[in-house]
Amino acid sequence: MSMNLFDLTGKKAIVTGGTRGLGRGMAEGLMEAGAEVVIVGTSDKCFSVAESFCERGFRCHGVKADFHSREETYRAFQECVEKLGGSLDILVTAHGIQRRHSAEEFPMEEWDEVLSVNLDSVFVLCQEAGRMMLEAGRGKIINVASMISFFGGQTIPAYAASKGGVAQLTKALSNDWMKRGVNVNAIAPGYMATDMNVALTDRNNPRFQQIVDRIPAGRWGTPEDMKGTVIFLASAASDYLGGAVIPVDGGYLVK
Repeated sequence: MSMNLFDLTGKKAIVTGGTRGLGRGMAEGLMEAGAEVVIVGTSDKCFSVAESFCERGFRCHGVKADFHSREETYRAFQECVEKLGGSLDILVTAHGIQRRHSAEEFPMEEWDEVLSVNLDSVFVLCQEAGRMMLEAGRGKIINVASMISFFGGQTIPAYAASKGGVAQLTKALSNDWMKRGVNVNAIAPGYMATDMNVALTDRNNPRFQQIVDRIPAGRWGTPEDMKGTVIFLASAASDYLGGAVIPVDGGYLVK
């Protein structure tokens, strides 16, 4: 297989949640494969992170956005496209939030918050990107689902609903758009050592070792572990793949 299949030179990409954690790792992977990337974050950190990538010789831009707001989501998408010169080849929706309460106590305002950020804004971004890509006759959309897309978890009903929705949305969009040149797939990260899981990565928490014992790889994942899969899904190597939800979990789901 020719390595040219994975070459992203000249491709234009948006990575939401690209200032830290898994999003940052995936943005870095796309740039290492040759893409120009806009990273979207909720604070001014997006500008300093983009600058740090530029200092390493990559082509990177920062856009600040609040995905709680539908209007702000539309605005941010348009700003991203403008920074990329009016074209778009790759969208990675890696942003998301988490709130924890037992289901009977889960506040509705937090339910609304999680669903608006983790699902509603993902559909808006996919729809906007899809319209551009369909007109161009090509494009790659990569959503970030979760292990929780496959099972329910505990004390996270809103997150579980949102990530289940992301997985199903990915399949529905693929059914509509694949024959028209747009591939829509998702990555489902496993237990990753990121800020979202800081309570669980505390080695004094008994859950930490319980989780490690179930992961056949014998360790938690890192942002670097996401690079290969996102490059594959963004490149010509995945042209015949649609509606897939690919676990990157060290084998956790199959044990």
